[in-house]
Amino acid sequence: MIEHIHDQKKLLQKLRLMVLPGGVIFFGFPPWQMPFGGHQQMCKSKFLSKMPYYHLLPKKLYKWVLKTFNEPTEDLLEIKDTGISIERFETIVRETGYSITNKEHFLINPIYKYKFGWKGRKQLPLIKRIPWLRNYFTTCAYYLITPKNNQQ
Repeated sequence: MIEHIHDQKKLLQKLRLMVLPGGVIFFGFPPWQMPFGGHQQMCKSKFLSKMPYYHLLPKKLYKWVLKTFNEPTEDLLEIKDTGISIERFETIVRETGYSITNKEHFLINPIYKYKFGWKGRKQLPLIKRIPWLRNYFTTCAYYLITPKNNQQ
């Protein structure tokens, strides 16, 4: 749930102290720019809860939309403040001295099997290789990371 943490870099720095030799840390998160990266499924309005991408509106306009539909404005704005892209996550991983030992991006998040009855699907290789594009069409990113001085 790194997309809910305000100081993501500090979190990774603190986690280094808790990883045993040879240990790994798992992260699974929705990239911010994906269709529902703003967690708009929390909305009471059926219209807003199913509307993709509007969380990417400028903050003032996004706030106005949420208030207009009487939605939990503060909670959703906090998610806007903490959302994380794939590139930002990988940058923080490098900057805090970790190695990515495994990663997988999904076009259809595996958890959607339980939420919607949809089978998980890995991201298409071409889209996975295009950083800007993959953030908009990847519903989930899974990573295993390990501190560089902690590998066996």
